[in-house]
Amino acid sequence: MSRGRSIIIFGAAVCVLRAVTGASAAETFQTYNCADGTQFVAAFYPSDPKRAHLQVDGKAVALKKRLALSGSRYSGGGITLATARAGTTLKVGKRPVTACSLQ
Repeated sequence: MSRGRSIIIFGAAVCVLRAVTGASAAETFQTYNCADGTQFVAAFYPSDPKRAHLQVDGKAVALKKRLALSGSRYSGGGITLATARAGTTLKVGKRPVTACSLQ
């Protein structure tokens, strides 16, 4: 699937989610660049505090919030996103964990 199609599909999914949860819900979109060259967009919705919605490698995935000793950790579909004071890390499939920063 081309990157353009993936972005359109992700945008459509966001529009549907906004329609279901109400347009007045303030969402937060954050774009990250990682040390290994990975770039992803994370969306956090106040109406869905137990999930992070990611667009990574041309795929949209919802990650469930998991127990973390510090910060926040989300995982699902072979992807793990962790945020803490020390920074943000991403693990996709069998690739090693990589440090990421806000764009």
